[in-house]
Amino acid sequence: MSEQSKHTALYTQHEAHGASFTDFGGWQMPLKYRSELEEHHTVRKAAGLFDLSHMGEVLVTGPQAAEFLNYALVSNLAVMAVGKAKYSLICTAEGGVIDDLITYRLAEDSFLVVPNASNAPVVAEALRIRANSFDVAVEDQSEATSLIAVQGPTAEAVLLDLARPEDGALIRELKYYASVELELAGLPVLLARTGYTGEDGFEIFIGSNVAVRLWDAALQAGDAHGLLPCGLAARDSLRLEAGMPLYGHELGLDTNPFEAGLGPVVSTKKADDFVGRAVLEPLKAVEPARRLVGLRAVGRRSARAGYDVVVGGVPVGTVTSGLPSPTLGYPVALAYVDAAHAAIGTEVQVDLRGRPEPFTVIPTPFYKREKPAGPAQ
Repeated sequence: MSEQSKHTALYTQHEAHGASFTDFGGWQMPLKYRSELEEHHTVRKAAGLFDLSHMGEVLVTGPQAAEFLNYALVSNLAVMAVGKAKYSLICTAEGGVIDDLITYRLAEDSFLVVPNASNAPVVAEALRIRANSFDVAVEDQSEATSLIAVQGPTAEAVLLDLARPEDGALIRELKYYASVELELAGLPVLLARTGYTGEDGFEIFIGSNVAVRLWDAALQAGDAHGLLPCGLAARDSLRLEAGMPLYGHELGLDTNPFEAGLGPVVSTKKADDFVGRAVLEPLKAVEPARRLVGLRAVGRRSARAGYDVVVGGVPVGTVTSGLPSPTLGYPVALAYVDAAHAAIGTEVQVDLRGRPEPFTVIPTPFYKREKPAGPAQ
């Protein structure tokens, strides 16, 4: 355990529940509490409680906030309605991905940008630099803010037990990628219907000084709904089944949005110039030389990040993430492969430490929940 690693406001709660820890992005985070398989299945069948307080929160305010974010990020944030959220990317001038992030529009002139843990200081600084010619304020609120997620089929029921009766409709009617301010366990929060697991669920922004109170209340309320605290191991297997990228694996400065399958995130229709536009706009019209694809193992052995994808003994790509899927019962992986071998149904091999194993290119996400009719669709 690194002595320089940061602790979230919930660190002592994780210790009390027997968590084993890992360093992630410079933070000591719970890897698991019991079995990562139990935690994974709990999120698929009931609900899991996650501490995501290592994520960043950067508040952007001012009369030119929307115009500024249209310049700083690749998406069109100006058209987003108040109360909505958008997944986007912040790129370099050369088109590489600095980070993927979610931006929430809190008011006409107020946005909350949420970058990934290890990238939070980098993104905050990049936004400050890019804001120089705009009438905006960029404030890194990461240390003062905690983020707690409740994910799974019973997540809504847990939230309803934490909320005031008069706020029940706000929770039930909250759409996917939207947010609302209300009280949970008597505490003011920003509640968002977003997540990284492939399940219905919520992410809750709350002041770090009262985060322990909400965590404990959620555990108590969730007891009747099968909720368990879950760590990063389950979060990683859940997001991989859902085909969601992880920065440093599927995304990085050496990748562009189009090869990562995130071309639709790049808005070249907006009139605004944006950082990276000169490089990215021409790429929209051409086939990427490599593409991020899903792989399914023919056998039982799993591919891991860094393993070569080969065809006829010749390397044609690299695995970025891989594991045995707890939900599906067979190994899956994400990999960048040459475009000539990226079509669905293509048979390839992965070099598993000198032993080639057969895999097939399949669509992603690997897992997709059955969505009941309702506002969260």
